[in-house]
Amino acid sequence: MKKINKVLVANRGEIAIRVMKTLKLLGVKSVAVYSEADRTSKHLSYANEAYHIGEAEASKSYLNMDKIIDVAKKSGCDAIHPGYGFLAENSIFAKKVQNSGLIWIGPSSECMRSLGDKINSREIAKAAGIPTTPGGTIESIDQAKKLAGELGYPVLIKASAGGGGKGMRIVQDEGELEKAIELARQEAQAAFADPTVYIEKYIVDAHHIEIQFLIDKEGNSLFFPERECSVQRRYQKIIEETPSPTIDRETAIKMGKAAISVSKKAGYEGAGTVEFIYDKTEGKFYFLEVNARIQVEHPVTEEVTGLDLIAYQIYIADGQTISISQESLNNRISGHAIESRIYAEDPDSDFMPSIGKVEHYKEPFGVGMRVDSGFFKGSEVSINYDPLIAKLIVKAPNREMAINRMYEALSSYHIAPIKTTIPLLKRVFKHKKFVEGDYNTKFLDLYKEDLFSQSSSNKYVSEGLALLEFVKQHKSTYLITDEITSLPLCWDMLGKWRG
Repeated sequence: MKKINKVLVANRGEIAIRVMKTLKLLGVKSVAVYSEADRTSKHLSYANEAYHIGEAEASKSYLNMDKIIDVAKKSGCDAIHPGYGFLAENSIFAKKVQNSGLIWIGPSSECMRSLGDKINSREIAKAAGIPTTPGGTIESIDQAKKLAGELGYPVLIKASAGGGGKGMRIVQDEGELEKAIELARQEAQAAFADPTVYIEKYIVDAHHIEIQFLIDKEGNSLFFPERECSVQRRYQKIIEETPSPTIDRETAIKMGKAAISVSKKAGYEGAGTVEFIYDKTEGKFYFLEVNARIQVEHPVTEEVTGLDLIAYQIYIADGQTISISQESLNNRISGHAIESRIYAEDPDSDFMPSIGKVEHYKEPFGVGMRVDSGFFKGSEVSINYDPLIAKLIVKAPNREMAINRMYEALSSYHIAPIKTTIPLLKRVFKHKKFVEGDYNTKFLDLYKEDLFSQSSSNKYVSEGLALLEFVKQHKSTYLITDEITSLPLCWDMLGKWRG
């Protein structure tokens, strides 16, 4: 390395461990930070040094920008790696890091700010010649009604500063529009301190396809094989795979080139992901957004390419150029990889959170299996942080074998007594439609009778009352996603119940 010899990892759990493993391989020292709730966290044992930065509440620890930067400087770090979530896409934090004389391992703060606004990022995509979903901004209810009528129902209301499905509402007809806009604005304000929303055409047969890319400071670039992320609950991904069983190679290459085009237009440097919506009925894809960080699902890309994406993040931040060509990358792609996100939630009780001590924990082990986790026997699942326990990744020569390997791995993954999403994941991998690759973003809703032990649609009121009592007891916030969001727990869980 030229300039980076010591890095503070401004995160926790599995992503902090993931980054620290690569730093060790590169011969770079790592510094961990931890909250009061994480004094015994697994990620501390992977770092060369560790520093306490505050209370359990994220706003007083992992979101404390000045404290993190102060620790980085006092410990002699050259750079800060944000991981994902928390401050990873916070342009203000990136700017503070840069102004402090430290290296920010990610795109510039200006680029992050530009892409963080979905309305603005749509304009960048249009300028790059990339198609965006038909739609526009909302100035008034009358204007919204006019635009929705022109687009044709259903339409989608989205938060401009959104992420993780927050501030989004599907509207089936004009009678629902005004209330949906009001609710989306309220949720956007609560999650992102920005109530701005816009409206776009809702694609019925939608597939969530994303393209991982790298761009160095000299403008050299690579795009990676597409990831299919269409198995979702409330717009949150729970399964990702590559390559996609939906799109053909010609379309995948077009998406890859589009990803590079829009990212360069924004002045991007580093590793990032462009997300697209693919309309299978029309055979068209549309720009959705750019994630200016490493993605939760980056391991599936690593498995089929054999490349360490975290290492490339660090290389680019260090001023090094990408040494591999697009042709060389394409030639090394092999096999099929799938990732399952294992959350501390009960899928058969409308994804009710399950917190407490993990008294029994046994990870699967075998050929083609990988577990990225920050948990072990005795770990606590805290209300203060994201409920992601682990990412289970498998690779096999083909998709059929990968599905079978994933089912085998899930069957030998034992976590108790807390509830997890493992039972739901196992049902998905045995479902005929998923096995055939015939699924879209509404998969869980379309086949809920097959996938859930009982229909949660009849339980919103009872679960809602239980959840309100839960929130009353804990008086805390719950980091629901890998995005930079912190919402009252009851909002996500009771969204449908409240209407």
